[in-house]
Amino acid sequence: MSHNADLIAQLREIGLFGGLGDHVLHGLADSLELLELQPGAVAFREGDSGREMFVLLAGEMEVLKRSKRDVDARIAVLGPSDWFGEMSILDVMPRSATVRAIAPSRLMRITAHDLDALYRRDLKSYTLLVLNIAREMSRRLRVADSLLAELVANMLDEYTRPRRPGI
Repeated sequence: MSHNADLIAQLREIGLFGGLGDHVLHGLADSLELLELQPGAVAFREGDSGREMFVLLAGEMEVLKRSKRDVDARIAVLGPSDWFGEMSILDVMPRSATVRAIAPSRLMRITAHDLDALYRRDLKSYTLLVLNIAREMSRRLRVADSLLAELVANMLDEYTRPRRPGI
């Protein structure tokens, strides 16, 4: 199998590309830029402007969010087949987090221009890709909602629990 055939087989297994035909995957494999990042290298920083997203093909990346006290908190670890950075393509707002390599990593870059070209070339494939992004964002929001509800419930329990004198 050629290098490109290996990449196409890998793309087939990534949820972002679910439902896309082989001709589209071939086009993406041929046209999208691949990047290699070493541990400590930053894909982008919170607050940066950005019009690109990344698919993690190999390696591990951490997602860091800066607190009001100026501390970077790790909020996620990403592995192969995960993708990140899509929010800045969709809402054209500054990056909401920093993403940094914690292992040697191989990424595929998808720019807003690449998505626009797919839109003009193949509306059905573009729609499937955006729907796949929306599904993942919905899943992430459900996880965040669940974590927030748990945090609020724990805080309420802590503040409303009857206290024994002297404790």
